[in-house]
Amino acid sequence: MKNLIQIIVRFHFTILFLIIELVCFLLIINNNNYHKTVFLNSNNAISGDIYNKVSTFSDYIRLSTINDQLSTENTLLHNLLSENYKLSADSFFFYEDSVFKQQYVYRSAKVINNSINKQRNYITLNKGKNQGIEPEMGVVANNGVVGIVKSVSDNYSTVLSLLNSRLKISAKIKKNNHHGSLYWDGKDYRRARLIEIPSHVDIKVGDTITTSSFSSVFPEGILLGIADKILPSAGGNFREVIVLISNDFNQLSYVDVIGDLLKNERLELEKEVEK
Repeated sequence: MKNLIQIIVRFHFTILFLIIELVCFLLIINNNNYHKTVFLNSNNAISGDIYNKVSTFSDYIRLSTINDQLSTENTLLHNLLSENYKLSADSFFFYEDSVFKQQYVYRSAKVINNSINKQRNYITLNKGKNQGIEPEMGVVANNGVVGIVKSVSDNYSTVLSLLNSRLKISAKIKKNNHHGSLYWDGKDYRRARLIEIPSHVDIKVGDTITTSSFSSVFPEGILLGIADKILPSAGGNFREVIVLISNDFNQLSYVDVIGDLLKNERLELEKEVEK
């Protein structure tokens, strides 16, 4: 207290001057509409800028949580898509209130390891057996196909990436449903090759390439990419198409793992036919 009094006594002229300045400033603002408006606008701009920076910082801190929430919501929306359900009707009776049977289930997962610079690239996910992940399940991201689950442990799984020269995916040209096979040649991580396309088929640069109904892993119609270059036929009955892959594998973060509830039924039936 003694020190405070000494400071006031020592600087009393300066303190008095500042008090008078403040009073004058307030009188000018309160009695002059123009100055009052300028002051309020400046105050709002400054406070708004401060709030914006605080909000941006808070959003950055909560970014991981927000991404998890968005991934979960995206997975829920995937599970509600009509493409995941098959219409079921009795052989002799068809009910007007159409009964649907779900075929595909989506489970969200986070990419915790990923490579793009090898001939055989793999991805590691933070989900495994305990979360319902099994080998041979398809993996997709918002922009399309990512790969196929190769192996699983209790809480992790490895994925055979689309950028793996051993992986071949049944594909089709969306506009006319002509089928082919898509594979990566190990060169450009943004481009793959679509083969087994008959020479007479109409395909142009910009055409959409998706998964086909022949796939036992992916639902039909999942995006693979767009035709980037049509290679001339080498005298045979088929030609190749360079496809710009829809997913940027260098930026993968969250994915969905697809489980086909009717897969075993289909495979068992096909095995019977082969026998």
